[in-house]
Amino acid sequence: MDKINLLGLNRADLETLFDEMGEKSFRASQVMKWLYHEGIHDFAEMTNLSKALRERLAEQAEVTLPEVIEDHPSVDGTRKWLFKLDEVNSIETVYIPEEGRGTLCISSQVGCTLSCSFCSTARQGFNRNLSVAEIVGQVVLAAQLLGSPESQADRKITNVVLMGMGEPLLNFDAVVKAMDIMLDDFGFGLSKRRITLSTSGVVPMIRELRKVSDVSLAISLHASNDKLRDQLVPINKKYPIAELLSACRDYVKDKAGRTRITFEYVMLAGVNDSDADARALAKLLKKVPSKVNLIPFNPFPGSPYNCSSMNRINRFRDIVHNAGITTVTRKTRGDDIAAACGQLVGEVNDRTRRSERFDISIEKVAS
Repeated sequence: MDKINLLGLNRADLETLFDEMGEKSFRASQVMKWLYHEGIHDFAEMTNLSKALRERLAEQAEVTLPEVIEDHPSVDGTRKWLFKLDEVNSIETVYIPEEGRGTLCISSQVGCTLSCSFCSTARQGFNRNLSVAEIVGQVVLAAQLLGSPESQADRKITNVVLMGMGEPLLNFDAVVKAMDIMLDDFGFGLSKRRITLSTSGVVPMIRELRKVSDVSLAISLHASNDKLRDQLVPINKKYPIAELLSACRDYVKDKAGRTRITFEYVMLAGVNDSDADARALAKLLKKVPSKVNLIPFNPFPGSPYNCSSMNRINRFRDIVHNAGITTVTRKTRGDDIAAACGQLVGEVNDRTRRSERFDISIEKVAS
């Protein structure tokens, strides 16, 4: 019988497990504190559990993390890791330190099925979804590598963003459960404002997310009209901008914790960076509680695009900002180690294009 990886179980799952073992439900919170607060993964060291229970856990369960293949430090302090999941699949995870905070960018899939034209990950094809344990394991392992006890107030990982490889909403159940563990006080204890899920715009799943989560939402927008967005973000052909913005308005409606949506906009020279584009973007977002994050394009081999000049980016930012929308330019981090936005590729050995091996293709997403 295969052992259960406890990193894949949220508190409710653990309570069920212990109930089936004839134990009290509070054992779940005890074990979670060992795993996530103390960093103890050896059941023998969980000293507030009986010896008999520790032995049963060792027989039935395990705590398994991804394997570190590569560790790349950047000159700016960013670190990118290549984590091995199994014999054929690896992912990339990035840590970005800043003044007073540290953000971990994690992956949700091996590769990606959406084929956004400006993203290196999309060119690598798609292999599979990550399990809950593989998503959570990135945070646990990164904390270990950073020497950061998550129980301490000065922990190095203060924010988690699902902006790595893959489309999180096309791995919905695993991502939601992983976020449950991150939000749980007996897990990582992060606040909902410190977890951000970035999506290319899977509208039905944005609406589903609203029912179960209060995390911050970021939208990979990148264009202010459907014609251009169809080219840059092909899922727009199924869920055009009007439908996407409607889902965004509903996501923040009547929810005190959801103050606004972040809209990500990659700056592509001569493609989407004109004054007219800026004015159109400002008009588009006028009725959505929003913040715009301008992202200087990070080039990769074979890309047909170039990054807008800083003068153009600044001009674009000023137009949108002066229209009353908070607009910032994301500082490029880790570009010397290919850890910047749109550069994560991991190792996708089966370079399947689009959704040929994906059991939830774009066409099959519930409408």
